[in-house]
Amino acid sequence: MPVMEGKAVLFKEFGGIDAWPICLATTDVDEIVETVVRLAPSFGGINLEDISAPRCFEIEDQLRRRLDIPVFHDDQHGTAVVTLAALENALKIVGKSLANLRIVIAGAGAAGVAIAKILLAAGATNIVACDRKGAIHRGRDDLNAAKRLFSEITNPDQIVGPLGDVMPGADVFIGVSGPGLLVADDLRKMATDPIVFAMANPDPEIRPEDAKGLVSVMATGRSDYPNQINNVLAFPGIFRAALDAGATTITEGMKVAAAEAIASSVPEAELSADFIVPSVFDTSVAPVVAAAVAAAAVADGVARVR
Repeated sequence: MPVMEGKAVLFKEFGGIDAWPICLATTDVDEIVETVVRLAPSFGGINLEDISAPRCFEIEDQLRRRLDIPVFHDDQHGTAVVTLAALENALKIVGKSLANLRIVIAGAGAAGVAIAKILLAAGATNIVACDRKGAIHRGRDDLNAAKRLFSEITNPDQIVGPLGDVMPGADVFIGVSGPGLLVADDLRKMATDPIVFAMANPDPEIRPEDAKGLVSVMATGRSDYPNQINNVLAFPGIFRAALDAGATTITEGMKVAAAEAIASSVPEAELSADFIVPSVFDTSVAPVVAAAVAAAAVADGVARVR
């Protein structure tokens, strides 16, 4: 409840949106879906919070089919949007393009799957995801339904093995898993000018002080290091736009538009390895995001207000 109360305050502060935290005394997929469907007529949108994979995918899919208001699982899509924004700006610094990257994602839960999907939608072509048992590939027989889908859209070269075997030659590492997964030697084996987003919070996959001098751009989920990747840069503006546009859903195009708006909020003259995303306290970001997302809602044909 305190997390959701805090998020409600952020909705109001940055998006001008009244939000109510509602906790449900169940973890059953059908019970959650039925409860939200029955509550939905009182609300303009639904923000799902703290629902683990793979249940979160099924719950969101069912709600999106049954409701005509936006449904958004922030742990998935907010993280993915801000990650894409940060990566777009990091690539300007190292002079690489998204289409030519080899990207490794550690963590195949809610955030990892959403990050992979938005990066593919934005033009990435080579993503390898790892869970606790190593690279996810089509030959594994221990994958749940969500990871099987993941295996179909990632790992084009069908790389196998643990994370340490996947890292050599990678341009980008994105961690949404747990602390201490990487060591300095893993970074030394990456491609030239590597980018590392170690976003496990509060303890990242590798600490910035251990990566110093080995990476070109480093980001975490923490506020005491540069480049904090935090969902508050995304969800207030996305919901503001969805409500203003009367959007029936939040499309992948709307999420990509949000990411591009966040990235553009860092002035080119100020862009640096330590400044690839705006401050989480920058109140100018949400209106920029809202304008871009509303335009995308119209372009994607899901807006009822123009």
